[in-house]
Amino acid sequence: MARAVDHDRFTDEEYARFRQRLRRNLEALRLVLARPGFGKGDTSLGAELELCIVDDSARALGVNREILRTHVDERLTLELDRFNLEYNLTPVPACGTPFAAMEHELTGALRSLNETARPLGGRIVSIGILPTLTPADVAEAALTDFPRYRALNSELRRIRHAPFTIRIDGADPLSMRGDDITLEGANTSFQVHLRVEPERFAATYNATQLMTPLALAIAGNSPIFCGHRLWEETRVALFKQALDVRDLDEGNCRAPARVSFGHGWVREGAFELFAESAALFPSILPLCGDEEPLEVAQAGGMPRLDELRLQQGTVWRWNRVIYDPKAGGHLRIEMRALPSGPTPTDMMANAAFLIGLTMGVRDRVETFLPGMPFTYAEWNFYRAAQRGLDAELLWPSESAPSPTAVPVRTLIERYLPDAARGLAMLGVEAAESERLLGVIRARLASGVTGARWQRRSFEKGMRRLSRDEALSCMMNDYIERAAEGKPVHEWKE
Repeated sequence: MARAVDHDRFTDEEYARFRQRLRRNLEALRLVLARPGFGKGDTSLGAELELCIVDDSARALGVNREILRTHVDERLTLELDRFNLEYNLTPVPACGTPFAAMEHELTGALRSLNETARPLGGRIVSIGILPTLTPADVAEAALTDFPRYRALNSELRRIRHAPFTIRIDGADPLSMRGDDITLEGANTSFQVHLRVEPERFAATYNATQLMTPLALAIAGNSPIFCGHRLWEETRVALFKQALDVRDLDEGNCRAPARVSFGHGWVREGAFELFAESAALFPSILPLCGDEEPLEVAQAGGMPRLDELRLQQGTVWRWNRVIYDPKAGGHLRIEMRALPSGPTPTDMMANAAFLIGLTMGVRDRVETFLPGMPFTYAEWNFYRAAQRGLDAELLWPSESAPSPTAVPVRTLIERYLPDAARGLAMLGVEAAESERLLGVIRARLASGVTGARWQRRSFEKGMRRLSRDEALSCMMNDYIERAAEGKPVHEWKE
C-alpha cells in the first residue's frame, strides 16, 4: 500500500475526493513517463516472500504479531491472517549472481525467524497453501488486528453484500463460504520484481504474460486446501474467489475481477495499466495524501502518487506494474504467480526461469501476438495452474491456424535455451544460470514439483492413517526436508 491506513470507515466525501485526486495522479504520471531519462538505470531484482507459521502438529499458529514484536527487522511485515508473515528481500543488481545473493539472504532470514518462533511454539514454513488448514483457521478470528486489514475487510464486505463463495474442482471438489477476506490469507506466494525501462515496458510485460504459464506449470506448490486435493496451484483459483466482490448472476453483465490475469496485451506502455486500474475498479481505501502530484510533476519533481499507488495495491493482477518514486523514480513488473516454497533454491530457480524467459523472448514477442489472442494467454494461465506439468497450452504457430495445443513439458524444454539467453542478457553469470536452470531441467525430467510431492506423500499416508493424520505427517516431513535445503526434485517420497 502506498501509505498507512489509520481508520476503517469512510464517507462519501472521502470517496469523491479520492477519485478527484486519482485523476490528477494520472495526469502527473503521464508527465513523468514522458520525461527524458525517467526510469533509466541498471536492471535490478527484488522479491517478497509470504510465509506460514505452524505449531508442532503443522497446524496454523496465529502468532505473527508476537513474532514481529520480538523479531526486529524492517524487512519483516505482518500479513492478512494471524498465521502469515511477509519478508521483503533486499533489491540486488541483476548482473552477476543476484539469485545467489537473494538465496543467501532468504536462507538466513528463515533460520533467524525459526529461532524467534521456536519459544512461541511455532515454525516458519514456505508453501503455497498450508494443507493442514481448516475452515476455522481462515474464519473471521484469523484476521490480523491491523488497521489496513480491518479496512480492507470492511470495504470488500460492504461491496460484496454476500458471503464469499469458493468452488474449486479436483480429486476432492471443494465448496465453502466465508464472510470475510481471511480466506485469501491461505495463499502465500514468492513475488519477484523486475525493474524495467519505460520504453521497453510493453514488450517486457507482454513477454512476462506470455511466459508465466510455463513457469507456473513447473513451480506448482499448493495442491491441497482444507484437506481437499484440488489444482496443482490452487492459489490461483482461491485468491480470485476469496476477493471476488462481483455480482455473478447470469442476468448481469460481468464486471472485471479485481484478481485477474489482465484484460489484453499492452499496446504502448505502463500508463494504460494504471489508467485501467483507476477506470475499471471502484476505490476501496479512499485515503488521500498531502501532496499535489501535478504541481510536483510540472515543477520537475518526482511525485509520490499516493492515491494511484494505493489504488494499484487493491487491484491484484498476477503480473502487476509498480511505480516507485524512490531513487529518481522507476517502473517494475511484480510477478505474483509463483508460489512460496518449497526451498530457497526452488524459489530462486522458479524466479530465474520466469525472468530468463521474459528477457529471452522480449525482443521478438511481437511475432507471437498476432497468432495469440489474449484470451488464450489467460486460458493458458488457468490451465497451467489447474494441471501443472500435465497441462496442454495453446501456443502461437508459424502458420494458420494459430494457436495450436502443445504439451507444457514440450514448451518448457523448447524455451529453456531462451531462458538461459535472457539471463545472459541481464549479465547473470553463466554458472549461476546453469545451476538454477539445471534445477528446472531436473524437475522437468523427474516430474516432481512441490505440488506433486505433497499429493503423493499425502496419498501414501492415507493408506495407513486418517486424513488429518496423513496431512500432519506429510507437512512435518515437508518441513524437515525443506530445512535441509535440497530442491524438491531430490526429495524421496
